[in-house]
Amino acid sequence: MRVLFIPELRDYFRELAQILYEKDYFGFEESAIHYAESLFNDIEKNLPTKQKILAPPYFERYGKRMYYVYKE
Repeated sequence: MRVLFIPELRDYFRELAQILYEKDYFGFEESAIHYAESLFNDIEKNLPTKQKILAPPYFERYGKRMYYVYKE
């Protein structure tokens, strides 16, 4: 599996870092930026290797053959 990102997603993660800092989830802006970057990198590098499980039929109202990632 390959993970593809739309260009706007990087902007979203930058905004996320700013919001987390402004809402005092992080005391330093650099920490919030590092956190958002680590989330992005984790999605990019590790998501394709995680075990995927077919979601229960309940979720088919959101789309066909939906999956979720099993996290141990």
